[in-house]
Amino acid sequence: MATPGRHDAQADDLVSADRLGMALVRMNKMHACVAAHLSKTGVDKSAFVLLANLNQLGPSRSSALAEAVFSDPSTVSRQVAVLVKEGLVERRADPEDGRASVLAVTGAGARLLAERRKQRNEALIHLFADWSPEDRDRFVEFFERFVGDYEKALPYFIAEGGLGPRSEGER
Repeated sequence: MATPGRHDAQADDLVSADRLGMALVRMNKMHACVAAHLSKTGVDKSAFVLLANLNQLGPSRSSALAEAVFSDPSTVSRQVAVLVKEGLVERRADPEDGRASVLAVTGAGARLLAERRKQRNEALIHLFADWSPEDRDRFVEFFERFVGDYEKALPYFIAEGGLGPRSEGER
């Protein structure tokens, strides 16, 4: 038999989880809106994610990039072809195996990433304009912790199907 305190804690956990889940849905909608507007000015969101991850990884095989972004190699291959065509990524001979190739961010790709990062950071400064430095710093600390834990839990979410396209509240 469950104790009343335990039941209340579980109910509170569910309420908090639902609030967070719905906030994430709202944030994803806004992010999709921003991504749609940015795609009109150049690289679409999925290609940009590949470019940013490749920049972080350094020269890598396409399979390693696909693994890093939790995508299948054929999808990554199509998206990389666009980045190569745009001059943002180049294929190089793999120094460890000359028969294979690695992908690397070009100077133009690095400049685009730096420009978008600067724009993002300026927008975030504007977003936090009314926050106290202490609140901002606490939020950033907790958000970094949340994202790290979310990354660790991603296999669970995928296995459980908890990251479907729509939440229960939107059906």
